[in-house]
Amino acid sequence: MKQTASPCFIVYMRRNRILINGADYHVTARVNRGEKIFLAQEDRELFLKILKRAKKKFNFEVKNFSIMGNHIHLLIKPGHEQSLSKIMQWILGVFAQTWNKKYNLSGHLWGDRFFSRIISGILDFIKVFFYIDQNPVIAGLVELPEQWEYGGLWHRKKGYTDIITLSDPFIQEYFS
Repeated sequence: MKQTASPCFIVYMRRNRILINGADYHVTARVNRGEKIFLAQEDRELFLKILKRAKKKFNFEVKNFSIMGNHIHLLIKPGHEQSLSKIMQWILGVFAQTWNKKYNLSGHLWGDRFFSRIISGILDFIKVFFYIDQNPVIAGLVELPEQWEYGGLWHRKKGYTDIITLSDPFIQEYFS
């Protein structure tokens, strides 16, 4: 009697996102296939515009950010009873729809789901804060992080409050 192999299916469940009310998160979203969609200034501006719209729609603070060629970084704190997942789903979804429409494309813009990690304390906060600021320097886009117009340090130096939250006393004292 001939035996036939039964198909073997491996099901990978994605892990539940750990969410804590009042926590700061380091969020990264990468573009599908590593494509550099943020090379044009108008596309970086489009992302900023959508981030500003999200701040009017949801209650959250952006403590730092950087828009790179093929990914974005946010240091974000959702407001009380606000869902990080819903905030990010809206931002990334609206941007993808707008970007696809602009370039007459369809389909996925972002790669895997966005990465998020809870900031575990003050030293972790400082490390992530500086990491986000240094991203454009490491990528060779600018010599100094405050020169990157699409990052939090540039916005803080200019006093812009439409994206960055400047009211955090720790950030004002330590990072000014």
